[in-house]
Amino acid sequence: MDIQAFGVEEWLNVWENDAVYDIAGSSIASMTLDEILELGDVGKETLLAQVLGKTMNYGWIEGSPEFKEEVAKLYQGVQPTQILQTNGATGANHLALYALVELGDHVISMYPTYQQLVDIPRSFGAEVSLWQIQEEQGWLPSLEELRSLIRPQTKLICINNANNPTGAIMDRAYLEELVKIAREVGAYILADEVYQPLEEGLEIPAIVDLYERGISTNSLSKTYSVPGVRVGWVVANADLSDRFRKYRDYTMICAGVFDDFLATHVLRHRDLVLERNRSIVYRNLELVKKWVEQEPRVSVIFPRHVSTSFIKLDIPEDTEIFCIRLLQEQGVLLVPGNRFDKPGYARLGYCTQTDILEQGLVRLSQFLRQYDA
Repeated sequence: MDIQAFGVEEWLNVWENDAVYDIAGSSIASMTLDEILELGDVGKETLLAQVLGKTMNYGWIEGSPEFKEEVAKLYQGVQPTQILQTNGATGANHLALYALVELGDHVISMYPTYQQLVDIPRSFGAEVSLWQIQEEQGWLPSLEELRSLIRPQTKLICINNANNPTGAIMDRAYLEELVKIAREVGAYILADEVYQPLEEGLEIPAIVDLYERGISTNSLSKTYSVPGVRVGWVVANADLSDRFRKYRDYTMICAGVFDDFLATHVLRHRDLVLERNRSIVYRNLELVKKWVEQEPRVSVIFPRHVSTSFIKLDIPEDTEIFCIRLLQEQGVLLVPGNRFDKPGYARLGYCTQTDILEQGLVRLSQFLRQYDA
């Protein structure tokens, strides 16, 4: 089995630790452990006592009942038995693909997207058709193109909603049409849903709530600001969940008792976390909008309060070389668009700490002025 290097992770592994102003990430500013323990009315000392009293065994293999109950509240009519805890959404996506994709299968994946959804099926010997996102359609792929790509034997359609890197959202009407197309051939839909939009009044349904063959994956890493616990989950119908259980036993045992405890605590107080994060997203997105208005070499299709954005750079230079020089000379980290097969663009993770964003944008503009002479 062979697999392509993971472009974004390869970039971050090399350059992330050199950044002074990291505006490349796609999480909303990560919480400290102190902030997590301050959530709710239980009190930090009580929570610390509970942590210190934990026996360091394997804990609940699939996730504690409390964890599953909190996750189930995020969906409509999902039972806790349909939920499997994983090592982040990365583990959830891998588990679903590992359990479903076989040699010779036909898979359709939106593209570009999180690279797992394309290259893991390829590594298993599937034929993967790329369902290209279109800038002129707000970075959404065309449903008409999907109809031309799908076959009677298509097994799986992979989407990332909202999309990484662009932040584009498939709304309910779009998803319902997507489900209709998939249902005609009995294809599964795997939806990586880690980027929950935080726009007031905008509710995007999970694919598992719309489609009997829908598979939803998510985690604490993006919308909930706790990537450090490495906890995610996969949700599907009862039969699929049972299938995933068998394959899961070959990939992980448990997430760990501390991780489960913290993940459950965060989800139990998700309203407080989302209130915090909505404030960050709104404030920082307004800063980016004002910056783009004043920056002639940058344009962007703004995300709808999703934590990742994809800026277009008007520069006479290879994007990756530009990003390396930007980091070395200004300490500012972006992810070059060629890591998503989109040269001329860059992922701007605007939901970092506000002061880091402000200083990073100032330095980015200063760096862009070299082309104006």
